[in-house]
Amino acid sequence: MPRITAIETVIPWDIMPNLLLVRLHTDAGWSGCGETYYTPHAVAALIHDWMAERLLGADALAVESHWRFLYERCTPFGHPGAEMRALSALDVALWDLLGQACGQPVYRLLGGPVRERIPYYNTCGGPGYGARETPPGAPPRHPGWPGYGDFGHAGPLQDNWSSQHAAGDLAEELLSEGISMLKMWPFDRAAHQQGGLHISHRDVEAAMRPLREIRDRVGMDIEIAIEGHAFFQLPAALRIAEALQEIRPIWLEDVLRVDHAGTLADFREKSGLPIAASEMLLGRKEYLSVLQARAADYVMIDPTWNGGISETRRVVDLAQAYNIPATMHDCTGPLTLFSGLHIAASSTQVVFQETVRAHIRTFYERLIETQPVLGREGIHLPEGPGLGTRLRDDLFQPGQREYRRSQF
Repeated sequence: MPRITAIETVIPWDIMPNLLLVRLHTDAGWSGCGETYYTPHAVAALIHDWMAERLLGADALAVESHWRFLYERCTPFGHPGAEMRALSALDVALWDLLGQACGQPVYRLLGGPVRERIPYYNTCGGPGYGARETPPGAPPRHPGWPGYGDFGHAGPLQDNWSSQHAAGDLAEELLSEGISMLKMWPFDRAAHQQGGLHISHRDVEAAMRPLREIRDRVGMDIEIAIEGHAFFQLPAALRIAEALQEIRPIWLEDVLRVDHAGTLADFREKSGLPIAASEMLLGRKEYLSVLQARAADYVMIDPTWNGGISETRRVVDLAQAYNIPATMHDCTGPLTLFSGLHIAASSTQVVFQETVRAHIRTFYERLIETQPVLGREGIHLPEGPGLGTRLRDDLFQPGQREYRRSQF
């Protein structure tokens, strides 16, 4: 029985400062990789100062046992936030270890493949969306506010800027690459300037211009998802939804906060548009309340926030009981994407995998050894045992990038 002998964490502040990378080492020579996003110092403290007590010296392949123990120790302090993200990162690393021990990709351990390619879409972030283009030798900078969509600037792969200022060109470019769905946040600017209690007709019309440009240029050949970053209260959200009827979006995501399932259900009914909810939910009990309230047409899940591969698969199965499809969230690090791919590969319930092409093409190679393969017919299934990729060894250097190590 392989045992866990060490836990390492780093914060790659020079690449993506809100990201925490994790490695678990075993006495069998395997190492498992995981990650999570937001408040990385707090998450690292939870892992080393508390969760390591459970894992060091323990059975490296007892994935469910470790998950349940750590989850039950989190919940006495309230529903977990940083705790759930810490658990998520460790769970992903444990599944990676299990796959290596069995010599199989994680998706085979989850029941085997149900498809050859995974449908995906492009979220319109740029190379600096959640990331930092920090000059060599510069000190760490504050990573910025979570979930506060920026607008980028003109340049290659600046999809956030293009979605506002050259939306028709962007849509044509994506279609030329075989990408037939995009996600954008045209209403965020009004929320940044005025808050989300009210949105004027003028601001609504300004936000609608790039959306109309896309429809004028490519018609219905591309699906449009609307991201709201949870900025708006119900009256403003309903005004936005009324304007969006002509665009026929595939879904509205977090235009309204998900604090109250009943209000979200009211919004869904009154808007008459499909609702995606939401990577802001953490764990089965929060998704259950939304499903029971008939508040969503899609459940959006982030594997490295929601409790790892273990809990994400359970939420996918829960949604299946309600005939609601799941879609995998990823605007953060590469292991979030790989985790989602394994879940999507092994479940007929997952309809889309989110990607940010600017991230994949500009800094993923600085974080992982094997890159995802995106084609015109979808994303290829990961190859090799475990997750099918590894965090780069050169990231884990003592004295650099807030490196911490706990060992047995």
